[in-house]
Amino acid sequence: MGSDRIGEFEELLLLAVRALGDETYGVPIQRYLSRATGRPVSMGAVYATLDRLEQKGLVRSAFGEATAERGGKRKRLYAVTPTGIRAVRDTKKLRDRLWQAFDEGR
Repeated sequence: MGSDRIGEFEELLLLAVRALGDETYGVPIQRYLSRATGRPVSMGAVYATLDRLEQKGLVRSAFGEATAERGGKRKRLYAVTPTGIRAVRDTKKLRDRLWQAFDEGR
């Protein structure tokens, strides 16, 4: 995995962005993660992690159109990149191998 190595919260965030569909934004991501994990997730943690994932090339972002409900402010929309998808799949493979060894008692 090398530079595509991801931590637990990064993995969860990538999974959430992918589950919500490309072009999602921070608030739905934060709500999804809070519901899925059953624990509070701060917006600060979401945005800091999205920034880090974007620097790693695992997500991309672009500004959407201005919306009336946001007082004309544009939303920053996020999508998982092919590299991000590969990083999540690599992490899943690693976890599967570890779980297999765990279940076999090794």
